[in-house]
Amino acid sequence: MRTVVIDTNVLLSDPGVIDTFHDADVVIPEMVLSEIDKLKTARVDPELRYRGRQISRALFELSERGSLKDGVELRGGGRVRVVGIEPSAEIPAGLNSRNTDDRIVAVAVAVRDANGDGPVTLVTNDLNMLLKAQSYHLEVERVETEEGALKRLFVRPFQRYRTALGILGVALAVFAAAIYLTLFSPFAAGKQTAGLTDLPPEFLAQLSVDQQQELNYLFRLQKDPNDLDTLVSLATVYDNLAQQNTAYLPFAVKYWERVIALDPKDDDARTDLATDYLRQGKVDVAITELKTVLGHDPDHVNANLNLGVMYMSTDPIQYQNAANQFSRVISLTRGNTDLASVNQRAAMLLAQVQKDAKAAGQPVTTEGSAL
Repeated sequence: MRTVVIDTNVLLSDPGVIDTFHDADVVIPEMVLSEIDKLKTARVDPELRYRGRQISRALFELSERGSLKDGVELRGGGRVRVVGIEPSAEIPAGLNSRNTDDRIVAVAVAVRDANGDGPVTLVTNDLNMLLKAQSYHLEVERVETEEGALKRLFVRPFQRYRTALGILGVALAVFAAAIYLTLFSPFAAGKQTAGLTDLPPEFLAQLSVDQQQELNYLFRLQKDPNDLDTLVSLATVYDNLAQQNTAYLPFAVKYWERVIALDPKDDDARTDLATDYLRQGKVDVAITELKTVLGHDPDHVNANLNLGVMYMSTDPIQYQNAANQFSRVISLTRGNTDLASVNQRAAMLLAQVQKDAKAAGQPVTTEGSAL
């Protein structure tokens, strides 16, 4: 029976992931449960807390059928069990017992040793943990939800504009601004404020520099609704927020659409708009937008790469078209040190498409173009 050890981030990315390992011995390190339990009171995104509660509820239901320490049979075959580190046990050299990630790796090593050096796979989406696990001769695997995979695979052109924003801080800033602008005289009396300088210093003092800048974008649009640079900046802000809370996604789409309406040949903005369309489930519309970009600029690296990812999201999957796009990206970025990471990503995706296509009985070639 295959043995898999699951990291915290995998459970949080998909609370139902346990049921996807059929006929396997699924091991959940005890410290993973502690991390999930901390989410109940942590100041994190509400969706993350919700997923933590889902995991706790699922494990509680399993515990009603047997002991999680001894192992509980899964309905689809296999079993799930919780494994900790014995108080008297020494963790492998090079691992720190105070570091949660190191302790999870230590559990995986202990399970492997207890199996008589049988194969044990550590499943995690944390790159550092993957590398560390490999150094202890553990098999490693990444498992992500579709949404998580899209975030990881897409290249977003406007990263150069992004600022480091605290999601909670921005939400509070916008909320505070809404209260002020609703209750105080400038707007309440039908007047128009000129900008941040019209706000009380006491109010501004509660905001960070970044938060003040976000409010400044709104004031700029109040003066000039067609200010392209400001529209791009605001769309980028909502895109950042949407990465953590999809409730912001329609706002990101709204402002990207306004950018495109004013400048139809802004291919970077259209590429960002296409990725957001896909996240809304509008696959065909997203693909059409990227084809428009490539009609303007066939060598647009990000559009070619993202189009390949989108072909992997169609139903049925368009293996050959995806392979063509990734091959195109590899060709466009070959020898370019600034785009080395994109080249590597495209090569990884091409290898995955070839593997999946072969398994589906639809082997692909790597010549030609999807357009």
